[in-house]
Amino acid sequence: PLRNMSNRYVVIMAGGRGERFWPESRLARPKQLLPIVGDKPMLAQTVDRLAGLVAPENVFVITNAEQRAAVLEVCPELDPAKVIGEPVGRDTAAAVGLATILVRREDPSAAFAMLPADAVIHDAAGLKSTLESAFAVAEAQPVLATIGITATFPATGYGYIQQADLLGTYAEREVFNVKRFVEKPDEVTAQAYVDAGDYFWNAGMFVWTAASIEAELAQNTPSLWAALQAIGDGLTAGEPIDALLAAHYPSLKKVSVDYAIIEKATNVVMVESGFDWDDVGEWPAVARHYPADDAGNVVRGSAQLQDATGNIVFSRDAGHLVALLGVHDLIVVKTEDATLVCHKDKAQEIKSLVNAIGAQEALKRLM
Repeated sequence: PLRNMSNRYVVIMAGGRGERFWPESRLARPKQLLPIVGDKPMLAQTVDRLAGLVAPENVFVITNAEQRAAVLEVCPELDPAKVIGEPVGRDTAAAVGLATILVRREDPSAAFAMLPADAVIHDAAGLKSTLESAFAVAEAQPVLATIGITATFPATGYGYIQQADLLGTYAEREVFNVKRFVEKPDEVTAQAYVDAGDYFWNAGMFVWTAASIEAELAQNTPSLWAALQAIGDGLTAGEPIDALLAAHYPSLKKVSVDYAIIEKATNVVMVESGFDWDDVGEWPAVARHYPADDAGNVVRGSAQLQDATGNIVFSRDAGHLVALLGVHDLIVVKTEDATLVCHKDKAQEIKSLVNAIGAQEALKRLM
């Protein structure tokens, strides 16, 4: 049975540009607003999973100004006043600080979760029960709770959390102290982490009370926190949020919450995940969620393949046939106005390709 949910909030970070999913993902409608995996936009799936954990009116989304209208379009159940468009991206420490200001205005005693917009999670019940434990420990102790995902393969694209001793059991789940956080490792190191058994993937999900995270922001990022408090003071004085963000946000320091706070804090704890999770950071990750043919090709859309193996084809244009002959391990993405052909090994570099396209005046519209 869930306790009183009224002072629990969720803040979803949905400001990413999703460049690694170009040309499907664009600045105005990036990965989290698209059905990259599943039938609904990733953000809409994230909101759906929260049903029964927090009330819909207690969900905030922090996105960027260009995407705000599209967020409201794909998630009409959200309160428009709680969908905030950052005028410029200032990384996750600023987003966490802004979230703290906004949640504290709703209820100074509140606890809130910070969640990414675009993870693939099939087990919504497992997610909710894990978050329930994270809320329980964050409300009981002055800790920063994070979710550790069981590492099932030596992923080099994820950060890792090393588990320490048992803190206690909260809402029927064991909660552990955290020994340390480790950045993305190489394959040999990642395999050693998986073998060790006390390393978990860092899913970038956090739960804390407004008071607990405020203390860390004030201590570790004082200038950032002062600027954000000025936004809060302006809101109290009745100034519109867009004007306040435009005035204060551009000067904020660009730093991740992991680097600014989580890696420095001594009161971080971890709840082991009771659900499946995939960050789906690039096209090859999408293939894990769709059936492949006998030759290892994953196709979404209309395609004909011959003497072709290990390819990913993504085309939403039903009237257009994509044909592959004698090619292997390619990513082929067809949209209305752009086509990508790329080797799987180069998937991480799509971002730099997109930046090169955006640098050309004639091609800026394709961003």
